[in-house]
Amino acid sequence: QVQLVESGGGLVQAGGSLRLSCAASGRTFSRYAMGWFRQAPGKEREFVAHISRDRIITSYGDSVKGRFTISRDNAKNTVYLQMNSLKPEDTAVYYCAARDPALSGTYDYWGQGTQVTVSS
Repeated sequence: QVQLVESGGGLVQAGGSLRLSCAASGRTFSRYAMGWFRQAPGKEREFVAHISRDRIITSYGDSVKGRFTISRDNAKNTVYLQMNSLKPEDTAVYYCAARDPALSGTYDYWGQGTQVTVSS
């Protein structure tokens, strides 16, 4: 099992940048693929980015491609989301999630979320 805690959210002007962090508990962080998702008020949860256990494979939602970058440091049990060229439509609660590819095809562990607000 793994526990996730996001940080780094806040208020930023359009065109600005933020870096979100997600710290994972436990000694087996490297066995988990990690993802970022977001949910805006009144909207469904949206996939943002994914990174494989070994950092080789990354993928992004269409709305953030070219602006956001996911990375991870397995030695620090942390996954990051660098967000550049932020837009007001990026405003949402951002969640990190973990899944064990050996056991599940779905994300089974979620953090509590961190609010990102982009002003125009």
